Formats: sequence, structure tokens, C-alpha cells
Amino acid sequence: MELNYAAQLYTLRNELKQDFPGVLRELKKMGWEAVQIDGLFGYSAEEIAEVLKETGLATAGMHIGLDRMNDDLDNVMKESLLFNSKDFFCHYMEEYMQNVEGYKKAKVDLLEVARKLSPLGFRIGYHNHDFEFKTTIEGKSALEFILEPKGNNFIYPEIDTYWVKKAGVDPLAFIKKYTGRTPYLHFKDMTTDGLEFFAEVGTGSIDFSSILSWGKQHGVEWYVIEQDECKVSPFDSLALSLENLKKMEEKLK
Repeated sequence: MELNYAAQLYTLRNELKQDFPGVLRELKKMGWEAVQIDGLFGYSAEEIAEVLKETGLATAGMHIGLDRMNDDLDNVMKESLLFNSKDFFCHYMEEYMQNVEGYKKAKVDLLEVARKLSPLGFRIGYHNHDFEFKTTIEGKSALEFILEPKGNNFIYPEIDTYWVKKAGVDPLAFIKKYTGRTPYLHFKDMTTDGLEFFAEVGTGSIDFSSILSWGKQHGVEWYVIEQDECKVSPFDSLALSLENLKKMEEKLK
């Protein structure tokens, strides 16, 4: 199976505020084939969709807050269709919701969105951090609770390798729990200096070659590369991660 990489635009959030179209054009020049949308920073969805079309960049899903899914779903759907992607993921939970009742409500809300939109071909998912592992619900982590199907309705996992590692869990072992349900993975690495800081993919402590090998066999459609904070230019950070992933990919052939 072909390996497809996308740049998560949160990495370039400061640059996007200044020139969103320019960032997209630069990413295309760098060799990226896709991006994952994380906010529009004052630009219209129509304008960004035009630049995506101009550059040929695909959209590897969108990150959308749970509040927008609940209160602005029609516009979220319109944006998703403009960007030619029917995948969007809840990417964060406010601190006041990071408790048993909050997670239960989030699951109910997300499953309701999935119930409405799955028949239309949309895939609704959840992107984790480490904090979901700190709460136990019905004998499992809050993340596992959220991702557990209810009947034939379920939420797609968008597992973030860094945050799983940060929680003290092996990323590949956790990903394997969701074999057949994982069209997206979020790739970011962790430094080996004991500080557990964000690192470019392939420079830290996570074994991405094994994850790529597993993904190639089990239907992962997009590997989304993100770095929350960069010690160098975010463009340089993304470039190094992409270069390292392509080297790993060559060894898998």
C-alpha cells in the first residue's frame, strides 16, 4: 500500500496568520502532497479551497472543535466538502471536560454526529493527547472508552504517537488495538534527552519504521506529521520529518 504524508497545519499556525495561501504554496514546493486543516485564521473556506485546487494539495481531513460539531455542523460539512474531504476529527477537550462526565458527554456528542453523517460518507474521529490516559472509565482509559463502539456506530481514532508515548504507553501496541479502524495516524517524535520534548520524526525515541510497516499492511491512508513546538523553523522541521520518513519508506520496499 502506498504511504501518503500530510502536513498538519497547526505546526505552521503563526505563519498561517500572516499568509495562509503563501504557506500552502510553499508546502507544495517542498514536496508535500497534502495538508490537514486546523483552523482558517480569518481566511474564508472558499479562498483556501481555491489555493488547494491551484496547488494540487489534497486535504487529509480537518481538526474541528466539539463545540463546532455540536453548534455549527452545517458549516463544518460545507467546509469539509469545499476541501474535498469527508473526514474530521475532534482535536481537543477543554480542561473543564477532562473528567468522567466530560468524556461521557463527548462520546455521546461525537456518536450523534457520526450517526447523522456516516450515512453520507463522512468519517468522524477523535485525536488524542496524553490526558485521556489519566482518567479511567468502566475499567479502561478515557480514550479507549471514547473509541469503544456503541452498536454499529463508532468514532475513528486519530492516534498521536507522541502523546501516547508521553502517557507511558507503547504507540504501536496501542495502535494495534484499532486495526481496521485507523485510516489516519498522527506522527510526532519525542526527544531522547529525558526532557520528553517534541522532536522531528526519526530523530527521537519512537520506532516509526515499525509503525509504517504495520500501517502499510493495515490500511492506513494518511500519516499526518505535526510538531507542536519547533526549535528551528517549522518549515525546516516538517522538511526533516518528511525526509526521514521517505528514507524509512525506502527501506520497507
